[in-house]
Amino acid sequence: MGLPLNASIFLEGPAGSGKTTAAVARLMHWLELGTPGEAILLLAPQRTLASPYESALRSPQAVAGGYVQALTVGGLAQRMIDLFWPMIAAQAGFADPYSPPTFLTLETAQYYMAHCLRPLLDEGLFDSVNITRNRLYSQLLDNLNKTAVVGFPLSEVGQRLKSAWVGEPGQLRVYDDVQTAVDLFRRFCLEHNFLDFSLQIEIFRQHLWPLEACRSHLFSTYRHLIYDNVEEDIPIAHDLIREWMPQFDSALLIYDWDGGYRRFLGADPESGYALKELCDSSIQFETPLVAAPQVQSLARRLSKALSPRRAQVGEDEQNASVAFEAVEFDLHLFFPQMLDWVCERIEQLVHGEGYPASEIVVLAPFLSDALRFSLTERLAALNIPTRSHRPSRALREEPAVHCLLTLAVLAHPEWGILPTKFDVAYAFMQAFEGLDLVRAQLLAEIVYRQKDGLPALSSFEAIRPEVQERITFLIGERYERLRRWLTRTAERNDEFDHFLSRLFGEVLSQPGFGFHAGLDAGRAAAGLIESTRKFRWVAGATFDSSGAPLGKEYLLMVQEGLIAAQYLPAWQTPTQEAVLLAPAYTFLMSNQPVEVQFWLDIGSRAWSERLSQPLTHPYVLSRAWPPGRLWTDIDEQAAEEESLYRLVLGLLRRCRRKIYLGLSEYNEQGFEQRGRLLTVFQRALQSAQATEKRSG
Repeated sequence: MGLPLNASIFLEGPAGSGKTTAAVARLMHWLELGTPGEAILLLAPQRTLASPYESALRSPQAVAGGYVQALTVGGLAQRMIDLFWPMIAAQAGFADPYSPPTFLTLETAQYYMAHCLRPLLDEGLFDSVNITRNRLYSQLLDNLNKTAVVGFPLSEVGQRLKSAWVGEPGQLRVYDDVQTAVDLFRRFCLEHNFLDFSLQIEIFRQHLWPLEACRSHLFSTYRHLIYDNVEEDIPIAHDLIREWMPQFDSALLIYDWDGGYRRFLGADPESGYALKELCDSSIQFETPLVAAPQVQSLARRLSKALSPRRAQVGEDEQNASVAFEAVEFDLHLFFPQMLDWVCERIEQLVHGEGYPASEIVVLAPFLSDALRFSLTERLAALNIPTRSHRPSRALREEPAVHCLLTLAVLAHPEWGILPTKFDVAYAFMQAFEGLDLVRAQLLAEIVYRQKDGLPALSSFEAIRPEVQERITFLIGERYERLRRWLTRTAERNDEFDHFLSRLFGEVLSQPGFGFHAGLDAGRAAAGLIESTRKFRWVAGATFDSSGAPLGKEYLLMVQEGLIAAQYLPAWQTPTQEAVLLAPAYTFLMSNQPVEVQFWLDIGSRAWSERLSQPLTHPYVLSRAWPPGRLWTDIDEQAAEEESLYRLVLGLLRRCRRKIYLGLSEYNEQGFEQRGRLLTVFQRALQSAQATEKRSG
């Protein structure tokens, strides 16, 4: 960038303008000049956003110069706690300061939250709240995290929520229950040396960062900083960098205009932008390099329709219709008709025009199981592979996970868990390639038995010959291989994660079995295995002392609706060509541009409306919200408009060529819809047509 290598720079601009590319080049230049990799801190709000740097460092052109660490503030906090634990454990209030800490993942935090609250829930805590228990646990953990990342005391959670509430008085008692629950969980963690994310951040900020030994270690270790996606990080991270900046020999801070997609997780773009004042110089990359001119024109038109006050002054009004060359849409009456049209267009792009499948993404505000199945089946019939990613989805909702866990129950009858015949049939359908649900149910109906109150599988050879022929001997041979493997493996007494790994590797991933060519199935299996491994590391000692089977306890937790933690392989772009099916915000946070985007069901209100969260509130529990101020409908509307503005511009800036809009009169549930996003497109189109008439 032509600036001194010892400068502190604030680099800002829209997504797709080359900021990260310039930062990668600067990093590689530092290494070429002999800067030790260990002296460079690469900071990002989440690990996946550091993937361009990690890819460059793994390339053959990279200079050997030590290991550059890519960290989040949470990762940095965990490392420092692990290093300085004896110095702060007693002061921080842990019951056993002489024993090492145990760091909880999202999954193990949900497990122990459930362990703490289950008796109280049975007695009536949250009895007026109509949400699943996994959502209840995740929202309570979100409240804990908000206190840590924003920086207010845990004791204020309930009162802050109550002071902003304007609805039915009965909700106030729910917020009292919220305070009871988070206080109970925090006491439990302190008693057992458990550190969830919120406690890691609090310990680091309140006890470690003020410690001279900790500061000296960090200041002497890291001399150079690259901090990407500043706008997506939490305010406590910005506070930390504000105090740390004078100690760096050089720094590069990168800020995306109109970002802040992780606001529901505590992101604070305003706090991040304030770091600009600490830098020696600022640079703006204003020219979009990803989107084609017609897509850029569309972005300007939609920006004006979404937020007239942000419209660019002096915008060229000539050739207004150029913007809509980047859009194609077709109105359909019913939702399935829209899906058929989408799949036809994808087939034309892939097989007719030669677009790589990996350059196409299908987006929706939420990707339900029914929608994913419908798209996957339609595209598979057209010989187009797909992959999907839904990080907030419960583990039990993944077909591959359901299959693995059902087979695990059948291999461990001593657990005393009896799956239904439909569960077994569904597991068979996932496990055996080419097995339809009808034959899977027939097979399960015959071979699945309950013997002395325990699950058991009988041999395929015991089935009548005419039924064997109906199921087919090929499926029978595969079933026998699986049944014998489950019987032999039950005698080995493997650790549960080892069992799942062997089941996947030795059986289900082999030719003829369901996971052999399944990209999503392999990814889900890898996530499950890593999840069970981390669960064993954290909770294994507890179950060893009690004699309870860890695998059984994990299975019961998944059945309650455990939401999986974020695992990097699930976010990494696969080498296989496949169309991505994803929620819109998930795609944005992957930060990977594509040639073509399909936006499904743009009449849906879900594109702009905030998820219902009766136990938490991302705006009220933020640094920008004054305690005691009421959250009104006006605030809700303003938040929706701001969210939709950022979402639409973010998607367009990550699209190179064209947007296809899926329109249907009736949504997936069969209801008519007229959401805000549809209105915005109509307004922009009418404006373009009026401009064309004036200029013509």
